[in-house]
Amino acid sequence: MSNVSDLENRLGRALDRIAKSAMALRAAKSDETPDLEALRSQLDAERAKNAQLSERVNAVRQRQESSFATLERRLARMTEQLDLQSLEMLRLKKANTKLIEANRKLREGSEAQVIEPSAINRSLVAELEALRAERAAEAAELEDVLGELTPVLSREESNA
Repeated sequence: MSNVSDLENRLGRALDRIAKSAMALRAAKSDETPDLEALRSQLDAERAKNAQLSERVNAVRQRQESSFATLERRLARMTEQLDLQSLEMLRLKKANTKLIEANRKLREGSEAQVIEPSAINRSLVAELEALRAERAAEAAELEDVLGELTPVLSREESNA
């Protein structure tokens, strides 16, 4: 029977050790719980900040894309206007060259005291072409100015 009582004693001591270990684990777990909760709340806060930053980045990206598209449209319009002005300037140069040549022939005829009616006619036609080309160049320039003023006026009307 001493064997049984020894076994009971050993079993009792083992159960006591198990109980102490369980109590120690509970205490450790209760100590870790506030830290775990604090970490979870910090993680949630960081996730919220990350979401806000992602929204801001998306908003900035959209504004950039919108600005870029606006600048591309403006560049295309300005390129078109520059091409139109270049054509008008070329036309003006050609007309002025014709006018200079017609006036030279008219002057030579005047010096020789032989003025041909066709020379006078060519001179007047060249002058008329030069005036038309100059008017077209001015109209193209005015169109450029109006093209730049239109967006400004639209913004002013929308702000009013």
